[in-house]
Amino acid sequence: MRIVTFVLDGAARPGAVRDDGGIVDLTPAAASVQDIIEAGEAALAQADDLLATADPVAEIATAALLAPLPRPTQIRDCLTFETHLKNAYASLEKRTGRKIGIPAVWYEQPIYYKANRMNVIGPGATIEWPHYAKVLDYELELACVIGRKGTDIPVENAGDHIFGYTIFNDVSARDAQGKEMAGQLGPAKGKDFDTGNVFGPWIVTADAIGNAGNLDMAVRVNGERRGGGNSRDMHHGFDDIIAFVSQSETLYPGEIFGSGTVGTGCGLEIGRYLKDGDEIELEIENIGILRNVIRKTA
Repeated sequence: MRIVTFVLDGAARPGAVRDDGGIVDLTPAAASVQDIIEAGEAALAQADDLLATADPVAEIATAALLAPLPRPTQIRDCLTFETHLKNAYASLEKRTGRKIGIPAVWYEQPIYYKANRMNVIGPGATIEWPHYAKVLDYELELACVIGRKGTDIPVENAGDHIFGYTIFNDVSARDAQGKEMAGQLGPAKGKDFDTGNVFGPWIVTADAIGNAGNLDMAVRVNGERRGGGNSRDMHHGFDDIIAFVSQSETLYPGEIFGSGTVGTGCGLEIGRYLKDGDEIELEIENIGILRNVIRKTA
């Protein structure tokens, strides 16, 4: 099932997208996508019934979509693709002349940071260029949404805690990020600005995604393919990430985990950054396309 948050009669509502593009209103099942996730199997069963029997109230081609979770419970973004890390370090070495190797800890455990959950937008929304940044970049990521509360989750049970998957554009101000991370902490303003976390176009439930560990991924800017890869190249998969993060820490429904940027999935790796007015398309197999335009407003 493809679950969206859409606007109808001025109000945000949960919906399910039919194969013909019609959107079925899921408010009889729950008031929001977050409520559906928290209610679990009972709400999903009711949503299935509505999808099969109810008439659509909108069309995906013309509906106003928000991020599927406009206010996630939490956002944690990982760094799991070795090719991306090697390419990023090669770019940094070229600029600084310093040799940088991947630290051993990266191979030993998932590495992540917590993003600002308030800075979320969805498909079609404008990414606003932060006024303090000169170098802005896209980042193509797969994201999973936590569906069940849990602590000290065994890796073999981690998949049971995944509600579904979506696309994540982790927009980055590279000049700000490079400056602040020299202080051995961050990222901060390199990532934290309004409209900087883009999710969508919907959440595909775990039962409908197929093999999340083998999804083709691609990024295009103004229709030109810039890079991409496959989720099978994650060094730490989502099961490993969930098991690691949940050690002595409770995970809650509605949390989002990003995979980190797939190899060649950002401009930093290829030396090509964004310009005012660029249209970014992130595509992941079995999910769809997340499309946004970036604008300088100041």
